[in-house]
Amino acid sequence: MTLNVTSHAFKDGEEIPKVYSCDGESRSVPLSWSQGPSGTQSYAVICDDPDAPGGTFSHWAIYNIPADRHQLNESLPTDPLLEGMAQAKNDFGKFGYGPPCPPEGHGTHRYYFRVYALDAPKLELAQESSVPQVEAAVKQHVLDMGQIMGTYVR
Repeated sequence: MTLNVTSHAFKDGEEIPKVYSCDGESRSVPLSWSQGPSGTQSYAVICDDPDAPGGTFSHWAIYNIPADRHQLNESLPTDPLLEGMAQAKNDFGKFGYGPPCPPEGHGTHRYYFRVYALDAPKLELAQESSVPQVEAAVKQHVLDMGQIMGTYVR
């Protein structure tokens, strides 16, 4: 794991600001990452919450990110196709970023934002793909990975 993943919104292990949650404006989190290894042809970002009551909850998958791109701005639209990239359906049943929204009183939840450097220029997936389907496709092409983890509690 050598990709360095950062966000100007929070540091690794710190609380995700309310503006990026369902209690705020539900903006997608801004992310930046270092260049992948030789052979990187695209990137994918997957976010999940392993502390959800029913098991891991998938919040976001954006993939087919060009190899020369090393950041995602905040407040990305939730369109399935976005600037040549694709976004999967999250466990909220919607495309794009699903904000942190743990059940009230359930304690602190962790949100892992993983960036994968891939050896394929595109993942050939159906437009209606779910985050777990993207994750399965990503695992076949990973060259490197990095992550940042933020917390949120209601």
